[in-house]
Amino acid sequence: MDFLKPTADCPDSVPSSTETGGTNCLAPGGLSDSQVLQEPGDRSHWCVVAYWEEKTRVGRLYSVQEPSLDIFYDLPQGNGFCLGQLNSDNKSQLVQKVRSKIGYGIQLTKEVDGVWVYNRSSYPIFIKSATLDNPDSRTLLVHKVFPGFSIKAFDYEKAYSLQRPNDHEFMQQPWTGFTVQISFVKGWGQCYTRQFISSCPCWLEVIFNNR
Repeated sequence: MDFLKPTADCPDSVPSSTETGGTNCLAPGGLSDSQVLQEPGDRSHWCVVAYWEEKTRVGRLYSVQEPSLDIFYDLPQGNGFCLGQLNSDNKSQLVQKVRSKIGYGIQLTKEVDGVWVYNRSSYPIFIKSATLDNPDSRTLLVHKVFPGFSIKAFDYEKAYSLQRPNDHEFMQQPWTGFTVQISFVKGWGQCYTRQFISSCPCWLEVIFNNR
């Protein structure tokens, strides 16, 4: 597949940042979730990230301004969105097992041709995005990305082409149709026992700002 490529770095490499793993699980400036998504004319962030464990969202939306973001659970000298610092009440053994496997996690990068997701962990990740499949497809496929590889998870031009020109709801709600779902370790969909991502132990929702 032309949208799949190996990462330049080894999956077990440590980022060059020497800062300790600080993360901000709150919206910048103390904004609420709705303010992060609906702030009129706000171009400061290009996406926000939500972390879920099964059907429960853990922490607040994480707003992304920099062109690249590391999302990890336990990463020495890591700087970015540290899932391990979020408070979770989930006692499920499966959730805890998958948490322990997130490790170095993923890197989310906004590039000229779209948004790429690099799998830096030691286990596969699973991604569903409207821009990865045929526009005429009735069912979106879930794509498996192996450790050390990356995938162009979101293409802005394709996303705009999927929207109707006079779609008022789309114009008023920038996250409509601009969402990518990423599950750690466990897949879902027609090829897996889990039919819905809300049945996956640990997963991310990436909501893009189309403005």
